[in-house]
Amino acid sequence: MNTQRLPRVYQARIDALLHAGGRRLLGLVGAPGAGKSTLANALAQQWPAQIQVVPMDGFHLANATLAQLGRRQRKGAPDTFDADGFVALLKRLRAQSTDEVVYAPNFERTLEEPVAGAIAVHADTPLVVVEGNYLLLGEHPWNQVQALLDEVWFVDTAQNTRINRLVQRHQQFGRSAQAAADWVRDTDEPNARRIEAEKSKADVLFRWDAA
Repeated sequence: MNTQRLPRVYQARIDALLHAGGRRLLGLVGAPGAGKSTLANALAQQWPAQIQVVPMDGFHLANATLAQLGRRQRKGAPDTFDADGFVALLKRLRAQSTDEVVYAPNFERTLEEPVAGAIAVHADTPLVVVEGNYLLLGEHPWNQVQALLDEVWFVDTAQNTRINRLVQRHQQFGRSAQAAADWVRDTDEPNARRIEAEKSKADVLFRWDAA
C-alpha cells in the first residue's frame, strides 16, 4: 500500500485528535491484509513526535502455548490472543501518569512470535495508534475495546488486493505458494468475514483514494 500523505479528510481528523488535549487513542481495524500496519506507520511518519503505534498483534499467544491448546493451525483467530491483556494495556494507556513509561509488546514476523516490552509509550505522547483485527468484535472481552478508544477507523481494501497481499506475506515468511493459499482460505478468510461483519461500528471508513 502507498505510504503517501493522508487524504485531507483524514488529516483533519488526526489534527483534531492531536489538539483535543491529553491522551487520545485511535484504533485502526480491518481484515487481514487490509493494510492496517501500513496506515499506522504512515501516520507515525507524518507525525513522528506526536504518535506512537501499538499493534494488537503483540498479544498473540506464543506458538508453544497455541500448540498446547490445540490452536496452532488457527493462529490469528480471536481465541489465539491474550485479549484480556490487550484490554488491560488500553486501560493503562488511557490512565498513564506523567512519570510513567508503559511498555507494550510487539510482534516479530521473522520469529512469528510476540516480543514483550518492545515498545515504550511515553506519557507526553498525545496520540497512540492501536491497530489490529478485533477492535470491534462483539465477543467478551473484545467488546470492551471500542469504549477505550476515541475513534475507530475501518481500513477498507478490495478483497482481491487483500488476498494477494496475504499470500505474498505468507510466502515471504517461509510458506510454499500452495501452503500460503491454503492458509489464507482456511484461516485468514474466515477471520476476515467476522471482522467485516462489524464494519458498521467504526467511526470512519478509511480509503486511500478519498478526497
